[in-house]
Amino acid sequence: MEADGSFDPFRHIVVSVANVICAMCFGRRYSHDDQELVNLVNLSDEFGRVIASGNPADFIPAFRILPNRNMRAFIGISNRFNTFIQNIVTDHYRSFDKSNIRDITDSLIEHCQDKKVDENANIHISDEKIVSIVNDLFGAGFDTISSALSWCLMYLVSHPDIQKKIHQVLDEHVGRERSPRLSDRPSLPYVEAFILEIFRHSSFVPFTIPHCTTKDTALNGFYIPKDTCIFVNQWQVNHDPSLWKDPSTFSPERFLNAEGTGINKAESEKVMLFGLGKRRCIGESVGRSEVFLFLAVLLQRLEFRSLPGQKLDLTPEYGLTMKHKRCQLSASLRYRHGADSEE
Repeated sequence: MEADGSFDPFRHIVVSVANVICAMCFGRRYSHDDQELVNLVNLSDEFGRVIASGNPADFIPAFRILPNRNMRAFIGISNRFNTFIQNIVTDHYRSFDKSNIRDITDSLIEHCQDKKVDENANIHISDEKIVSIVNDLFGAGFDTISSALSWCLMYLVSHPDIQKKIHQVLDEHVGRERSPRLSDRPSLPYVEAFILEIFRHSSFVPFTIPHCTTKDTALNGFYIPKDTCIFVNQWQVNHDPSLWKDPSTFSPERFLNAEGTGINKAESEKVMLFGLGKRRCIGESVGRSEVFLFLAVLLQRLEFRSLPGQKLDLTPEYGLTMKHKRCQLSASLRYRHGADSEE
């Protein structure tokens, strides 16, 4: 903003969120201009575009024998990402110290080594599992969170009255002398309701990732054969008129209790974003917490606006996670910390 008065919110959110998951999984943070981090972000963006194009061979197996540019791209991106994770895991094995667990990767190595002692497990198999788990955690904790936060800013700019109300509740319940904490969530139901309505109204993860039936199954009278590819249509659930009053209207208030002092649990549990049942996203708790903290910290300090004459386009672009069209926003500090806070 200091350069030209505006910025691309998605670019900065993506790098910040990537740094959080890197710190959790790899025990390190990167400069926002670090080429390794930029390459990682770009790789994830490539992966999203390839996935969005679809692959008919997923549903018509005979197509697998035909030349497929998207499949080659998918395999290439997957191999590059797996190599990146494999190198990090290998470095962790070299420097592993059981008395100093630095991150999730170290914790997984410790678990696998303990299992080897107990069950004579093969360390090579354990290594493959670690790469797979870290890969899943990074993917789930990166794209979903950055998309959620980016949509939050778009809706805030489109609904300045809602942004103003969030500013008010943050000033009232958190103040300006410290940063928001997870322990503030119970006293900030309006912020929580706003996040829930973002999840519901945007439904930026319209379908769950594909799962597969492990046996012949009957569900509500429907027969589903073994090895059938299954998706949950989360967008439909989140916009079902039989579940929601005026589902096309963006209204955080729908999730507040009658007194407006807490979340209506029955309503909040209807929102679908992280899947359903035993196979729902294992990172849901971390994801919800991260979105809350990022949003609360940003709005405690900043006010976001669209540029004069700019009409924001909230039409989603289809993908594994649906994103809004890239745009420029402006922001201003609501106050300053320290001695100049009275300016």
